[in-house]
Amino acid sequence: MQSVDRAVSVLEILARHGEAGVTEIAGELDVHKSTAFRLLGVLENRGLVSQASDRGKYFLGAAVLRLAGAAAVRLDISQEGVPVCREAADELGETVNIAVLDDDAAVNVMQARGTASVTAQNWLGRRTPLHATSSGKVLLAHMPPTLREGFLARPLPRFTERTVTGAALLRTELESVLARGYAVTTDELELGLAAAAAPIRAHDGKVIAAISVSGPVYRLGPERLPVVAKRMVSAGEELSRRMGYGF
Repeated sequence: MQSVDRAVSVLEILARHGEAGVTEIAGELDVHKSTAFRLLGVLENRGLVSQASDRGKYFLGAAVLRLAGAAAVRLDISQEGVPVCREAADELGETVNIAVLDDDAAVNVMQARGTASVTAQNWLGRRTPLHATSSGKVLLAHMPPTLREGFLARPLPRFTERTVTGAALLRTELESVLARGYAVTTDELELGLAAAAAPIRAHDGKVIAAISVSGPVYRLGPERLPVVAKRMVSAGEELSRRMGYGF
């Protein structure tokens, strides 16, 4: 834990000063230069710091920008998504969520409840499986092919008798998601639960999140589910525009 704390302190020092040498960093950490050098070596190997070859000074690396960008995307989506989710939830009367990819799961970062979902469970902050949720299937369908195939090669847990666990069947379903622009699930994560989701794109067209509506099967049955799915497509398009896509 001490090493982790010191490594974070190194990043904070570089963020504060812009750049610093081993001696300066060791002095601020109150450690021997060899300890500071080892910390910098680990951080440099992970791309979190870089070294200016002409001055020997260290500065924050590109990996920090990538991590900061990912955090910024979550914050932006959560902020921009409030009016979009609220409007859709009020119109449909059901719970509307925004989820982003978090390693091998989808995590919900924004939620709005409709009038019919007052007693619905809270999905905010919850990690949900990619293969058994509508948001997860949208995110999975838009993954780079190599990452998607790597995911499909793993054993997929079954949550109900309706959960799709076979790679071939799931691959076919993901192709349908790409073709029609949305994903639907019924009884796949929990019995009695149905959902529909559509993609949210960043300014460069990359899918960075999914917006979904969920509710009980008796309200989101076979006839209504495609209708609310198309409403999610329009909500996803609106939020994509707010994120800079199409300009």
